[in-house]
Amino acid sequence: MRAEGDPATGDRTVDQAYEWLGVTFDFFEAAYRRNSIDGAGLKMISTVHYGRDYDNAFWNGEQMVYGDGDGVLFTSFTGPLDVTGHELVHGVTQYTANLEYYGQSGALNESVSDVFGSLIKQWHLGQTADQADWLIGQGLLAEGVNGVALRSMKEPGTAYDDPRLGKDPQPGHMDDYVDTYRDNGGVHINSGIPNRAFHLAATEIGGHSWEKAGRVWYDTLTGADLTPTIGFQGFARATVGAATRLYGADGAETAAVRNAWSGVGVRV
Repeated sequence: MRAEGDPATGDRTVDQAYEWLGVTFDFFEAAYRRNSIDGAGLKMISTVHYGRDYDNAFWNGEQMVYGDGDGVLFTSFTGPLDVTGHELVHGVTQYTANLEYYGQSGALNESVSDVFGSLIKQWHLGQTADQADWLIGQGLLAEGVNGVALRSMKEPGTAYDDPRLGKDPQPGHMDDYVDTYRDNGGVHINSGIPNRAFHLAATEIGGHSWEKAGRVWYDTLTGADLTPTIGFQGFARATVGAATRLYGADGAETAAVRNAWSGVGVRV
């Protein structure tokens, strides 16, 4: 429908997907000097209008796929920039730490996608940490659904409460960790804990979140300290290590990272 450099098609969904691919590419290049998803110029491809009333978007290992939503619970999944960013970052994780999609490593996989999905949106809007809404999928819920987004990084568990969707199940602290075999061991549920840790670190550091807190998480994701099955504690320690290398053991940024994990009940 639309290739690089082509004019707008007039199909809102096609043009939105095209624009958000470009913003995501530009973010990683500008913020971290990363060349596309794999770091080596991978061609970015999307399929839109997938299925009929399909309520999801996903990275299939090679490209993006978007549903149009059913119009009852969800609107088009090309709408929120952070949804595109989230799914594309699954590709970045695939080419870097390759976090196994189960249990705590799977929740970290989901959280990393939320972190950088939010950062892409903040970068695009020029927002500082205190200006950002820290919501994932704001605008995706259809009219009449009681909620503001799919997830809140600032206040996990508060994004929606609707008779049809249920209540947002995310915890924001290890005291409320959900031990379940559903959802690949709670990957979309327990990701609220590392999500909130990132929010706490970013807001304590202040300024543009992609510059310092985001750099710590990016260096952690692309460094040598993560194994595919790493848990929250191991990941937390790796972020403190990355912060120490970047800002020193006594740096305010390193202290903010330590405080953030402490704030969600993860010992480092």
